[in-house]
Amino acid sequence: MSVPAPRRRLPLLLVEGATLLSGTGNGVATVALPWLVLERGGGPTAAGLVAAATALPLLIASLVSGTVVDLLGRRRTALFSDALSAASVAAIPLVDATIGLNLAWIVVLAALGAVFDPAGLTARETLLPAAAQAAGWRIERANGVHEATWGLAFLVGPGIGGVLIATIGPGSTLWVTAAGFALAVLLIAAVRLPGAGRPEAPPAGVWQGTVEGLRFVWRDRLLRAVALLTMALVALYLPVEGVVLPAYFVAEGAPARLGSVLMAMSAGSILGALASGWAVRRLRRRTLFVVALVVTGLALVGLAALPPYPAMLTFAVVIGLAYGPINPLANYAMQTRTPERLRGRVVGVMTSFSYAAGPAGYLLAGPLVEWLGLRAAFLALAGTLLVVAVAAVPMRVLRALDDPPRHPPAPPGGTSGRTEGPVPLGEQWAPSAHRD
Repeated sequence: MSVPAPRRRLPLLLVEGATLLSGTGNGVATVALPWLVLERGGGPTAAGLVAAATALPLLIASLVSGTVVDLLGRRRTALFSDALSAASVAAIPLVDATIGLNLAWIVVLAALGAVFDPAGLTARETLLPAAAQAAGWRIERANGVHEATWGLAFLVGPGIGGVLIATIGPGSTLWVTAAGFALAVLLIAAVRLPGAGRPEAPPAGVWQGTVEGLRFVWRDRLLRAVALLTMALVALYLPVEGVVLPAYFVAEGAPARLGSVLMAMSAGSILGALASGWAVRRLRRRTLFVVALVVTGLALVGLAALPPYPAMLTFAVVIGLAYGPINPLANYAMQTRTPERLRGRVVGVMTSFSYAAGPAGYLLAGPLVEWLGLRAAFLALAGTLLVVAVAAVPMRVLRALDDPPRHPPAPPGGTSGRTEGPVPLGEQWAPSAHRD
């Protein structure tokens, strides 16, 4: 008679706690750094330069982030990422107090802090299956909580940044942010899980590992389809939040309503991500995925009609709720179709597709608004997203979301990956998933 594996929720709590602190810190920094520039007399162009300094490294580094994780180890990469963020944020007020701060210093330090963020994100995501297994959670539930944690971090981060700036000033705000990153380092340092180190067959180099990850994603029909669909969604969805809605509410003279609509989307996505773990126990994953796509498209078309404000809030909540399960399901596909030794590389490549799609969408949206006008451009973006969603419904390859896992989403202790720290026998992979 087999003895049930003891459940240890601490590793999962530590990973998600670090994710919340790191995401919140990045959200605070996106407000505090431009504010610091403007307060020192820099104009909007200078503030935009600082924002670009944080965005460009994300785009460049995301493609190789998974290979970096597999070269350094998952836990070690997460530690280094948050430590670098803490050091770069703390260096800004430190430089200001010693040799004097100027725009060049802010740009350099902001870029330094951002360059390892994709690797840290990838590292924490590749730790998630083993953490879920140790806790006795279904991987779908863990994915939903993880995506909700990210959503919560970026929902509250800018707000916390604004409150801190108003009460203690931007310099002290950065010290608090650095302390948050340092606490994230301590949380990850306490994680003990199988597979937290380097895989048994690490890549020969950054370029070779990245090509290997790209090749694997492109050859797997389901991963390729999910990558292309999520790229299209990001390219069409992000400009709505970052370009179209701000332009509309600025013209209406109602910035507070912009904040409310964006918060309604974010809150809906958090709830949708949390509910995805419950939904996959009652629906086929493919069904949930295509329904989420279509409802997102329909609700976005409703929002694009620019109805009265209460209806806009309702559509915003529905968009978030529908969009919420998409990323957890994409994570599930990566986790169950990728060998343990390649998981970091594949997660990094899939993440890089989304990072690349965002700027592409922004480049498209601006000229589209100027050419067609705001309402027509909004309807064009929303309508295209709905067409993509409807086109996904008959795609036979999405049925593979309901196939049995090709690879267990958590590593067997001591056989599929090097372990950092002691590993209890109870953490080894069991083929039958725990029921909540």
